[in-house]
Amino acid sequence: MAKETVIVGMSGGVDSSAVAYILKEQGYNVIGVTMDIWQCGLSEAEDARQAAAQLGIPYYIVDFKKDFKEKVINYFIDEYQKGNTPNPCIACNRYIKWEALLKYAEETGADYIATGHYARIIKLANGRYTASQPAACRKDQTYVLYSLEQKHLRHTLMPAGDYTKEEIRAIAKKAGLNVADKSESQDICFVPDGDYASFIEHETGRKCTAGNFIDEDGNILGVHKGIENYTIGQRKGLNLPAKQPYYIKRIIPSTREIVLGDAESVFTDTVFADNINYMAVDSLKEPIKLTAKIRYAHAGAECEVIPLPDGRLECHFKEEQRAVTPGQAIVFYENGYIFGGGRIIQPC
Repeated sequence: MAKETVIVGMSGGVDSSAVAYILKEQGYNVIGVTMDIWQCGLSEAEDARQAAAQLGIPYYIVDFKKDFKEKVINYFIDEYQKGNTPNPCIACNRYIKWEALLKYAEETGADYIATGHYARIIKLANGRYTASQPAACRKDQTYVLYSLEQKHLRHTLMPAGDYTKEEIRAIAKKAGLNVADKSESQDICFVPDGDYASFIEHETGRKCTAGNFIDEDGNILGVHKGIENYTIGQRKGLNLPAKQPYYIKRIIPSTREIVLGDAESVFTDTVFADNINYMAVDSLKEPIKLTAKIRYAHAGAECEVIPLPDGRLECHFKEEQRAVTPGQAIVFYENGYIFGGGRIIQPC
C-alpha cells in the first residue's frame, strides 16, 4: 500500500515543525508548505525552510496573498467599521489554512493537510467529525477552529493535540530542529504593533472618523478618536474625566456613538449569534444545555442554547458574562468537543 501524503502548513514555529517530524516518523509522505499571505513573514518562511531541510522533506512556498486580502484583511476592516471586534485568526483558519490549503492539497494529490494546532479531530458515533480539546487543555486552540466544515475535518491531521507544549518542544529538540526553543508569536501577523486603527487607515486611505462618547441616557460625555479604536468592555484609553471609571457598553456605527456605562453595565446573561456552523450535528431543532466560550481566553460557562426560526441562536448563560463582544465568536462545547459556534451579534 502506497504511503499517504500529507501537506503540513509550516509557519516557521516549533509546533508545525514538530508535527512534520511526528508525521514523517508515523510513515506519512510529508510535504512542507508555507502559506505566503502577508509581507511580514519572511523570517518565518526561512525558519520553516530550514526545518524542512533538517527533516529531509520537500518544501514549498505557496502564494495565498489574494485569498488572504479578500477573506481576512477585508473582513477585518469591514467588521471594525461596523463597530464589531473581528477575530481574523478564525477567518484565516476557515478560508486560508483550510479552504485554500486543502484545495492546493487536492490539486497536488495529497490525502491530508496538517497543522500545529493543539486540538484533536474525532469522529462521533453519528459519523460526524468535530474538534476536541487536546491532551493539555491549558493549550486548547479549539475555539479558533469552530468554523471548519466536515469536508475540512475529515482530511485534517492534528498530531500536536496529543501532546503538551513542553513535549512538543522536546520532540523538536530530539529531531534537531533549530526552532525547538523559538518563542510564540502573540500578535495578529499583519498588525504586529497592535495599532488596528492605523492599519485600517493605511489600507483604506481614510482617516478614522471621530464621534461622541455618550452615557446610557444619550448625554454627550466627550469625543472619541473613531470607533475602530475601541471594543466592548474597554476601560483604558478613553481619556474622560470621571469620579467613577467608564466602560464601553455598546458601539453604534450608524451614528458613530459609543455608549459608556459603569462596570456592571457590561455584564449580560443573553447572547445572540448568527453565521452558525454545526460540527457535532447537522442542525439544532430543540433547546440544549451546553458550555460556551465567548472569547479565546474565556474559561467557558454553562448555558442553554435555543435555535431561532431564522437560523440564529439565542444563548442564556447560567451566570452573567462580562464584555460579550459583537464580532467575536461564541463556541459551544459538549463533553470536551465542539458542538458548534457562530458570530456574536448585537441583541435585537
